[in-house]
Amino acid sequence: MSTIVILHIIYLWLVCAYQTSAARICVYWDVGYVDINRVGYGIVRGIGANGALPIPPVTMTVGDTLALTVHNSLNVTTSIHAHGLFQKGTSFMDGPAPVTQCGIPPGDQFTYEYVVDQAGTFWLHGHDHHQNSDGLRAPLVIRDKGRPPVAYDEEMLFSLEDWYYQTFAERASITLDPKQPFPPAHGYGFGLINGINGNLTKPIHFQPGRTYRLRLINMSATMWYQFTLPGHIMRVVEIDGEYTEPLEVDGVDIAPAQRYSVLVTAHSTNSFNYHFNATMHASFIPPTPGLSPRIFIGDIIYQQGAPFIQPGSYDDSFRWANDINLHALDQEP
Repeated sequence: MSTIVILHIIYLWLVCAYQTSAARICVYWDVGYVDINRVGYGIVRGIGANGALPIPPVTMTVGDTLALTVHNSLNVTTSIHAHGLFQKGTSFMDGPAPVTQCGIPPGDQFTYEYVVDQAGTFWLHGHDHHQNSDGLRAPLVIRDKGRPPVAYDEEMLFSLEDWYYQTFAERASITLDPKQPFPPAHGYGFGLINGINGNLTKPIHFQPGRTYRLRLINMSATMWYQFTLPGHIMRVVEIDGEYTEPLEVDGVDIAPAQRYSVLVTAHSTNSFNYHFNATMHASFIPPTPGLSPRIFIGDIIYQQGAPFIQPGSYDDSFRWANDINLHALDQEP
């Protein structure tokens, strides 16, 4: 048997092994209206999936096939975009209506199906009639096939959102009315962390000496988020689905649709607890006490009952992540 034939057999075996180890991830979303009070403003008509908000994260591994079936129970068209995926060879599955597809008609359904070949932090969201703004959005986490290029012990997901006490259509009507002041009252919005009121965000738990990967996704329609863990150093290792050379920072300022992964190594003792800070802001909205920016504080628990270290104020030495200082880990063209 010739060497070429042997190599060809080995190649086919490797391809077959890769394909058989991949999974088909089937997700069903019945997209419809959800009347919900998420932050205490009162009932708002949102858009969710399977009668619920928030929509649960979708988790996959590189090489898996996503089969996302979307049934439209709205009274207008809808579509779903996987934000950050290149869709090489599958642009017809990209989702923006009416660019790469017609919107899914009311009462109809469509299945988005494609192999994911990128590892990183992404998200799925409505891409028709601004439905993302009304809640049609969910994290999409794609893990490496095998060991990732950065080492950590555990990972945590932070999905950050803005939420309003009016639907997008109602807000747009007011915003575009020349008789109304700017910013309109609804423009300040409120913050959600992992789908719930940012003021009620659940604590995270650190164990001494362990390294955590925090996946940060800003799924907001309008607002930015500054994310910090006072008393800890963060190392940026991924931005928008691309691994980077580690960059030490004190905080990240995350634009709408942007994603970061940061590594945080816990302190060596559990003598103290700490806080994390997620501040929602927008440069085009004037600072207004209690409304803009909005500051949400969560707990980092090392040990129940331990005293908390109170965060200090930011000064000129504080290091915000700056895109221009980030370098791709894989620098091959």
